[in-house]
Amino acid sequence: MDSTELYRDITAFAGTTPSWVRHLAEVWTEAGILLFGVLFAVGWWRARNGDARTAALAVLAPLATAVAYVASELLKTVADEERPCRAVANAAASLVACPPTGDWSFPSNHATIAGAAAVGLAFAWRQLALVTVPMALLMAFSRVFVGVHYPHDVVAGLLLGAVVAAVALRTLARLAQAVVSTMRTSRLTLAAWLAGPGPESGPGPIPGGRPGVRP
Repeated sequence: MDSTELYRDITAFAGTTPSWVRHLAEVWTEAGILLFGVLFAVGWWRARNGDARTAALAVLAPLATAVAYVASELLKTVADEERPCRAVANAAASLVACPPTGDWSFPSNHATIAGAAAVGLAFAWRQLALVTVPMALLMAFSRVFVGVHYPHDVVAGLLLGAVVAAVALRTLARLAQAVVSTMRTSRLTLAAWLAGPGPESGPGPIPGGRPGVRP
C-alpha cells in the first residue's frame, strides 16, 4: 500500500495550521495514551460494583491492549518500513523528531494501542465508545499530522488493535469472569478489593453481554 501522496498532503496541511494547533497535535499524540490509561482505571473502578462479567472485561481491556501492542511490535520486525519523515522526498518537515532508524513505521504502535483501548473499553462500558472511538481516530490521525507515520500505518494499526482486542476479550471473558467471581469470595482482602463487591441483587442484562447477566 502506498499512501505517500496523502502523507505529503497531510503534512503540508499541518504546516499551514496555527502554531497552537500544531502544539496541540504534538501533545495529543503522546498524551492520548495516558488518557486511555486513566479511562482503564476509571472503567475498572466503575466495574467493581457491577456483575462479574463486566468487571472481568474491565480488567481484560488493558491486558488485551498490551497483547495488541506486542502483535504490532512483531509485525514491525517483519515489515521493516522506514519512517516517512526520513524516506519521503519533498515532504514537509515533521513536527516532532523523527524516530531513529530501526524504529519501523508499519504498523503504528500508537494507533494499535488506541484501536485496542477503544474496543476494550467499549466492551466493558458500551456508552464510552462515544468517547473512545473519536479519541482513537484522532490519535491515529495525529501520528500522520506530526509526520512520523504514513496514513496506511495508522489504518493498519487501528484495525490490528481493534481485532486483537475483540478476539482476546471474547476468548478470555468467561475465564476471567470465573476468576473475578472467585476473588470476590476470597478471604484475601486485597483479592476481594480488586475484584470489587459486585451487585447485591440477581442477574440482568448488560450492554454487549449475554442475557441474564446484570449490569
